[in-house]
Amino acid sequence: MSPRTNDPARDSGRPAAAPASRGEPAQDTPRAGVEGEGAPDAPRPGAGGGDAPDGPRPAPREGDAPDSPHPAGEHRPAPDRTTEGVPADTHGHPAVPQPAADAPRPGDGAEVSVVGGGGGERVVALRRYAATARRGRGLHLVSCAVLLAVAMTAGAVAVGGDGRDAARTAAPATGAVTAGMLAGGDLDAAIRSLRAHLRVQPKDFGAWAALGLAHVERARTDGDPTRYARAEEALDRSLALRPGNDQALAGLAALAAARHDFPGALEHADRALAQNPYSERALCSRIDALVELGRYEEAERAARTADRRRPGVPVFTRYAYVRELRGDVTTARRVLHRALDGAASPADVAYVATALGNLERGQGRYPAALHHYARALAADDAHLPALEGRARAQAAGGDRAGAVRTLEQVVARSPLPGPLVALGELYEARGGPGDRVRAREQYALVDAWTALARAGGVDAGLDTALAAADHGDTAQALRAARAEWDRRHTVHTADALAWALHRSGRSREALPYARRATATGYRDAAFLYHRGMIERAAGHHRAAHASLTAALELNPGFSPLGARAARTALKELTERKAAR
Repeated sequence: MSPRTNDPARDSGRPAAAPASRGEPAQDTPRAGVEGEGAPDAPRPGAGGGDAPDGPRPAPREGDAPDSPHPAGEHRPAPDRTTEGVPADTHGHPAVPQPAADAPRPGDGAEVSVVGGGGGERVVALRRYAATARRGRGLHLVSCAVLLAVAMTAGAVAVGGDGRDAARTAAPATGAVTAGMLAGGDLDAAIRSLRAHLRVQPKDFGAWAALGLAHVERARTDGDPTRYARAEEALDRSLALRPGNDQALAGLAALAAARHDFPGALEHADRALAQNPYSERALCSRIDALVELGRYEEAERAARTADRRRPGVPVFTRYAYVRELRGDVTTARRVLHRALDGAASPADVAYVATALGNLERGQGRYPAALHHYARALAADDAHLPALEGRARAQAAGGDRAGAVRTLEQVVARSPLPGPLVALGELYEARGGPGDRVRAREQYALVDAWTALARAGGVDAGLDTALAAADHGDTAQALRAARAEWDRRHTVHTADALAWALHRSGRSREALPYARRATATGYRDAAFLYHRGMIERAAGHHRAAHASLTAALELNPGFSPLGARAARTALKELTERKAAR
């Protein structure tokens, strides 16, 4: 019943996979920070707007310490606001699996083969998808399994691609690709252009680094974790050509964060910042890593430092999330509105407006959330996180038929854990003919995605724990949650472990973790619901009543099944009290 089961995004996003920073926009003057001040120590980037690989870099000014009072911001990895899947076609066309944008066509040569292990895992994952499809009852499940299988197969091919890309797209300068196309959101065009450029200039280490980061971003947006192998190889090529260059190190930090290797992300980010203290990608990946390791005070200091050095949308959104995790929703909202006012490209408008929608939905302000999702979709009607957010807000506001229609569009294009679980729960709540079977199909596809993610090197433990606790093997959920807790102590891992313990019949053992999940001031209705149900099972009826009431007052439609269970439990607690 957890609405946070993600994506590899914010809804890992929140827990799942921390999103990589967006492309760095070109700028000739320092941008204003979240409190409206300029960045006095921000460098003047070159024409490309990226982190210049050559030439002297200004050192941080004295006093540019991580505890500076000037704020910045974060993105949600997430699990209820998940949003790591933004496949190409969201215009209502039938879901027809397409090969990855840079997958070789029959007869084309591959310039750079994907090396390293994982082939056996990919074969196992593919067999699991096939089995999932065979067990299914309808075309929708088969098409989703095929979509996943095609994505995985495409991920096993080469980084290179076909020679026709060069004819279709001229190769712009590396800086222009990074600042323009990556910031503007046209990742497929950026990848084609970078590959065409590298065929002409294969020793351009900056272009290899940009290509690696583009693959990380593409994996985040299309939900295909098998792209990470291509990203890693491109970044390794960059480092082989120019050892220790900050662009590749920042790319490796973003890649590690996307794979949920947060200690690795922090290490790579620190190495990149030692070379270039103004690397926006490294600054943002450092915030992401600290957030996902549960080191929230350090994350806030890192966000303030990032805001002084490279103020802009990627930093503002991260700062907002850090403040939300500390319970400061007012500041988070203000920072996101400021970021939206300063967003220039359609991609940034969609990104920030969706973050605002997610924030308002989490506070139970559904009309405001729907307004922000509408703005996001007006800027980019293919922005899947906005579609998913709109569906969740529709469901919470009572339009479950509209929510089902929207989520069916989402999962047809990006079958990720968050929307799959949300759609399955809506089917269960609807309870019509065949809905129980439809719900089981969605949950089965979560297992399929998890196998694919692991084959791509992604630690999907939190997603596994959240989905399995409610809709699968509780023993598996508990193993995954314990393993995740051993790696990192965040509010999300505490909540997942608490819920897995409770679902395994160990509510008294779960209670300290449920309390820890709500200890930072972070207000999440699902966390409060989990805590209330655990308190009730452990015999703390007064505390349970308070927690469940708080969950429903904060966000009465946080989950179609969870909210219903919370109301039932509250009624029983009230009757029990009256009977005394």
